[in-house]
Amino acid sequence: MSAAREEHWMRAAIVAARQGIAAGQSPFGCVIVSGEAPLATAHNQVWASGDPTAHAEITAIRLAAQRSGDISLAGCELYSTCEPCPMCMAAIHWARVDRVVYGAAIADAAAAGFHELTLPAARLLELGRSPVRLEAGCLAAECRALFGEWQAAGKSAAY
Repeated sequence: MSAAREEHWMRAAIVAARQGIAAGQSPFGCVIVSGEAPLATAHNQVWASGDPTAHAEITAIRLAAQRSGDISLAGCELYSTCEPCPMCMAAIHWARVDRVVYGAAIADAAAAGFHELTLPAARLLELGRSPVRLEAGCLAAECRALFGEWQAAGKSAAY
């Protein structure tokens, strides 16, 4: 995939994360793309929903499956501002997403105060023998900066 295409969709995920920050949510955004079109865009909804599983990736997967009318998101790519946690990576696998591109690392989320498991997404995919392809570091500095924006906003708390 081209760097310009990846950056385009990651910028859309960053916009979603900023919408979440403005709404008092945590600084995570996600876009699921089918072909050349966005199928779902979401930000973290944990605090708004009272649901600890309402991460940006899970919220986007739910929306994409609903919109497509299919639980399989085969052929889709997922762009996330942060490395998916093990829960999200497992859901991505179950949804059969072809490829994940992420910006900030899970260690960046932990440094911002999130209660992260220290199992990298790549290791989880390897252990589970998942066919999901994973690309790290797209616009990483911009994605890491979202944690500072979120902390400066002071509207939400880590979990």
